[in-house]
Amino acid sequence: MVQNIYDEPVFFEGYGRLNRSVHGLAGAPEWPALRSMLPDMRGLRVVDLGCGYGWFCRWARENGAGEVLGLDISEKMLDRARAENGDPAIAYRRADLAELSLPKEAYDLVYSSLAFHYIEDAERLYRTIHGTLVPGGRLVFSTEHPIYMASVHPSWVTKGGGSRAWPVDHYSVEGRRTTHWLGADVVKYHRTMATTVNLLIRAGFRILHIEEFSPTAAQIAADATLAEETDRPMFLMIAAGK
Repeated sequence: MVQNIYDEPVFFEGYGRLNRSVHGLAGAPEWPALRSMLPDMRGLRVVDLGCGYGWFCRWARENGAGEVLGLDISEKMLDRARAENGDPAIAYRRADLAELSLPKEAYDLVYSSLAFHYIEDAERLYRTIHGTLVPGGRLVFSTEHPIYMASVHPSWVTKGGGSRAWPVDHYSVEGRRTTHWLGADVVKYHRTMATTVNLLIRAGFRILHIEEFSPTAAQIAADATLAEETDRPMFLMIAAGK
């Protein structure tokens, strides 16, 4: 089972103050790159894995998706999504992505933003996604970049929550990582980029595009804190076709 830290009140409150929580997709600097990897949404059947507040679900409907299913393990997230990003053609349901089950060949697009790094058995997840996509369907997702995750090795996390953030070390050591974020110990699973790509191929996907997030000069000018993201990629984004 995925750690359900988002239902913890203090963590949820802290998450709600993040720029991407306040401003939605416009507050996520990687969104323009992700958006460019998406197909024409008109008439598509879409599922959003780890839908959070439902920002993408609403965007998909506004851009013509026929029906959208948003799944998340957090009831607090789902309550917020229903309240702020509701639509008769959007269904929000609770689901643990570690135990995900979806109907065969039911969706044209599977989307996910920053959720897959919480999943230990990525191979099972990718096979489930491949099975639920129609022929020609697409998976588009972002995840914490393995270089970024490897910069915070479990042995570096101190009792006070501090961590050594650079340089990368133990990159090839895959598995469980615990980092201190928003006042809590958050469990993630590190995989090298090669492992991620090879698991997707093994599940039957064709790799269509890979993007490693780096902010543009315009983004840095608008938000100087993004300058440090030029030192190493923070997000990995992949589009894969069935």
